[in-house]
Amino acid sequence: MNAESDRAGRPSGDEMLARLRAEDRTKGGRLRVYLGMAPGVGKTYRMLEEAHRRQDRGTDVAVGFVETYGRRFTAALLDGLEVIPRARVEHRGVVVEEMDTDAVIARHPKVALVDELAHTNAPGSPREKRWQDVAAIRAAGIDVISTCNVQHVESVADAVETILGVPVRERVPDAVVREADEIELVDMSPQALRQRMRHGNVYPPDRAAIALERFFTETNLTALRDLSLRFVAEEVDAQLEDTIAARGDRLGPVTERVMVVVDESHASRRALRRGVFLASALRTRCVALAVATSGVELSRDRQLDLQANLDYAADLGAEVVRGESADFVRGVAEVARAQRVTHLVLVHHRRHGLERLMRPSLAGRILDEVPALEVHLVSDEPGHA
Repeated sequence: MNAESDRAGRPSGDEMLARLRAEDRTKGGRLRVYLGMAPGVGKTYRMLEEAHRRQDRGTDVAVGFVETYGRRFTAALLDGLEVIPRARVEHRGVVVEEMDTDAVIARHPKVALVDELAHTNAPGSPREKRWQDVAAIRAAGIDVISTCNVQHVESVADAVETILGVPVRERVPDAVVREADEIELVDMSPQALRQRMRHGNVYPPDRAAIALERFFTETNLTALRDLSLRFVAEEVDAQLEDTIAARGDRLGPVTERVMVVVDESHASRRALRRGVFLASALRTRCVALAVATSGVELSRDRQLDLQANLDYAADLGAEVVRGESADFVRGVAEVARAQRVTHLVLVHHRRHGLERLMRPSLAGRILDEVPALEVHLVSDEPGHA
């Protein structure tokens, strides 16, 4: 069960998305997402520029919801675009404005602009999340252009919380973003974004000073930029692989992939840190694999240790995969081939006596099955990271 669903007693984002899909199986409008590493990189500005280009070519464009945050250059780009009036929602005596999704659908433009895909609507709104509003608009056959910061993507949000220690409350399911017809990265160096903030182009001076000291540090922005580049790179890899597979070509590893074999030992955490670091350097994803051998039962304590290691892997941003096989090595090899892994990280458990002489090492046996792998060994002894 998704942790968010379990904690809150509500359906998770993926569960809500599945319900929306079940309600409407018809092909809807297309989705284009401008993805950025942080507020202020220019996602909304680029979205509005795209709207003007399409309108100049004769496309019927309307603004469902755009938030300018007082940025004058962004606000200026609203001139000449039709803006659909917002809905007013009252909650506990406070009136807030949200997108009027029904009005957007009734107006039925060819393209609707909807800012901040991960936004949570005010209580009392027809839908809880703006990405649900977008799904409803697309189901009506309207194309949508939207924006999102990478830290709001569900799988990346966990990594952000672990790496930066910053809670991410507004989230959008990975499937919503990954299934977009187009994802365009709006990139900017951390130094350039910090300079924009100092010039007052992102927040007012008092807010900018606080933001620069807290969230918008160069270290944090560098980590967020790395996450955004990696996310988009994975999408490009997936599209390339889908294209090659659709042509019927034999598909081997197209790009670098990292997988860590996880067991119940504490050394698995060092292996995971190594794997995540390697994946970050290669700008790819990291898979954490646990293989259960048929007929072999772990004690309760070992099961708890294994689960704790897998939870740790998820906290680091790795994708957790669990499998079962009659033979451990073949189980690892099957997943490595299926995931098109190029780098495998293993804990090296020292062997002694006859075992060392009579039986090939785990790494050797895996290489016999998947010769193209690069294997990285991490010592199981403390002090050897």
